[in-house]
Amino acid sequence: MRRRPFLAAPLLATLSPGLRAALAPRPLVFPRDYGAHPDLRTEWWYVTGYGQAGGREFGFQLTFFRSRVDAAQSMSSKFAARQLVFAHAAVTDVEGKRLWHDQRMAREGFDIARVSEKDTDLRLRDWTLVRAADGSYAARLPAGEFTLDLRFTPTQPPLLQGTQGLSRKGPDPEQASYYYSVPQLAAAGAITLQGKRFDVRGKAWLDHEWSEALLHPDAVGWDWIGMNLDDGSALTAFQLRRQDGSALWDGGSFRTANGTTYIASHGENRFSVQRRWTSPSSRATYPVEWIVQTPADFYTVRAVVDAQELDSRGSTGAIYWEGLSDLLDSNGKRVGRGYLEMTGYANPLRL
Repeated sequence: MRRRPFLAAPLLATLSPGLRAALAPRPLVFPRDYGAHPDLRTEWWYVTGYGQAGGREFGFQLTFFRSRVDAAQSMSSKFAARQLVFAHAAVTDVEGKRLWHDQRMAREGFDIARVSEKDTDLRLRDWTLVRAADGSYAARLPAGEFTLDLRFTPTQPPLLQGTQGLSRKGPDPEQASYYYSVPQLAAAGAITLQGKRFDVRGKAWLDHEWSEALLHPDAVGWDWIGMNLDDGSALTAFQLRRQDGSALWDGGSFRTANGTTYIASHGENRFSVQRRWTSPSSRATYPVEWIVQTPADFYTVRAVVDAQELDSRGSTGAIYWEGLSDLLDSNGKRVGRGYLEMTGYANPLRL
């Protein structure tokens, strides 16, 4: 979504159009399904989170994308770009009210870009995300003006989204993905910003999704939230939007701290705009405060910093908003924190 993360990253004229068969239901098997699935068209691993260092607060995001180039699959040359690998990284400095971000891209191979099929083991030049034998994830992404050097330790098992990991993303069965999340990750490590190191501790959320799906022709983008609640619960909600802003499709999940999981049906999650912000760079206008009606509660989702727009035209091709946000319950009490992602506001997505 995810960025984040859900229907193939923001993407790619190089990928062939055409109808795709609906994905078949199948059990997700771990650790195999922590790894890559190059037989499917697009895939991403998406980690968002937040941490504190003394009195400073930071949000962080890292995403690795894999995209199969259909036209290159029959080519025999080892230089053929059969799989493309992209990555985004970002830091939100809450005190400075600023977003820092960077991006990478390369074809798979030549020890430059790697996506393992056995487990989460991702490399794009000197950016890496690797799952260790103890189940923790190590991320190191040295960027232009910041570095992420973080470890994420699961405190809960994977959350299978949709129907046992098969998540519908539109009114047609072809619009679906295999999708699991790992919420409530314990996050620790270092964020270096303009040469200054901050030792942070906090929480994170991981999404892994892979699909053959295309966006429904009426969809221009999506809104998505992944929220770690303070009591150990986890909330996901999303909607796909038409050009007029109305919802074409929606879904999500809520898992309590004791593991009871509710998967929302189409029509049970509703997004209502409360406040908007206009980017001085792209001139796109984004809702930075929502009321999100879910089966669990009516929540307010409020951006911690308005200016969290990312320009990824140097890699995946889109301008989108993805940022640290607070979650308030129907009584106005802050009950969690996580990430909000919004696409298709600067320009409609064309997948």
